[in-house]
Amino acid sequence: MGGIELRNITVEKFRSASAPEQHLEIVERKGLGHPDSICDAIMDQISVNLCTEYLEKFDAILHHNIDKCLLVAGETAGIFGGGVMVDPMLLVIGDRATFKAEDTEIDVANIAVDTAKRWFDEKLRFVKPDFVEYQVELKPGSAELTDIFRRQKGILGSNDTSAAVGYAPLSFTEKVVLDMEKHLNSSRFKDEYPESGEDVKIMGIRRKNNFDVTVAMPLIDSFVDSEQHYFNMKKDLFGVMNAFLVDYMEEKGVQMNASVSFNNLDIPGRGMEGIYTSVTGTSAEDADCGQVGRGNRVNGIIPLNRPVSSEAAAGKNPVSHVGKIYNVLSHHIAGRIVEKVPDVKEAYIWLLSDIGVAIDKPKVAEAQIIMTKGSVDSVTKEVEEVIDFELEHIQDFCMQLARGMIPIC
Repeated sequence: MGGIELRNITVEKFRSASAPEQHLEIVERKGLGHPDSICDAIMDQISVNLCTEYLEKFDAILHHNIDKCLLVAGETAGIFGGGVMVDPMLLVIGDRATFKAEDTEIDVANIAVDTAKRWFDEKLRFVKPDFVEYQVELKPGSAELTDIFRRQKGILGSNDTSAAVGYAPLSFTEKVVLDMEKHLNSSRFKDEYPESGEDVKIMGIRRKNNFDVTVAMPLIDSFVDSEQHYFNMKKDLFGVMNAFLVDYMEEKGVQMNASVSFNNLDIPGRGMEGIYTSVTGTSAEDADCGQVGRGNRVNGIIPLNRPVSSEAAAGKNPVSHVGKIYNVLSHHIAGRIVEKVPDVKEAYIWLLSDIGVAIDKPKVAEAQIIMTKGSVDSVTKEVEEVIDFELEHIQDFCMQLARGMIPIC
């Protein structure tokens, strides 16, 4: 039996218009300092660091799922010239991990807290160490799930029956929303505009040939001397955002009627209550809690026009948890199809695991294709071969996830 049949690979035509051809696109990105993004990033880094520890001690990745997290908002007092933290934020880290194997103990709790502290220190410039408290609620895994790791060498069996879907390529609307947030949170931008906070949220809306982007981004109150000073800085930042959008469209050869809105809730004349400032750069300081799985999908955006996976990928183990592996792999395979198979305009990949069955043999592996020209039948064999190749090499892909080489938020 060939690999195509063994892996249940099928190919068909996608029964809808491509994303850029649709009348409406709505795309959101929650930036680096958004509470949900913080939870995703930290939990996944804890998984990466645990994988490193397990590999060093046991030459294998042991059972863990660090995918339950709550960032409880603190309390601040904002003041022109610099506010203060009144009550710290609380990061609750939960779910399951392996604490002991072969009579060797792993300091899971210490790894988790150290990882979180390092992340805050490296990513959020104004979050001081005493601004966050930590509560570790990690427990040993269930015997049945943990046994998956003990009884099987090589490619592991799926820990769950779970479905995932991914697609490629990103549309212009998706790309500009993603790249604009990355620009506003780049080290270069922060060096030039240190008053800009990291909690950047961008919503892009394209209606036919009209594109509007709404940006929310706090200004750090230690840089703000007065209400007028805030609005002067806001005007400068608005000009930078508008210039970015104009330059981006020109670079991509896209002609649209485009506009930018920035911190729309601001009301002059109300002092600190009428402007969007922050002590730390994240709304988790006093306004908004965060959770794993409520933020960006694994391709970095929240695309309302596309089919998306429901699983929270961040923090799940990268060698048997299909809620992570298939979620990311589906986008990766779609990208490889668009890259390798001529005349494919868009690709959607659907993967469904079968609990206990090796993860390289999904119950469903279907590609849905939109062509620029020609028929889907003419490229079916090539598409099948790409999918089969990627599933054949799934262990390499899992190790890239384990080492944090593939961003997922």
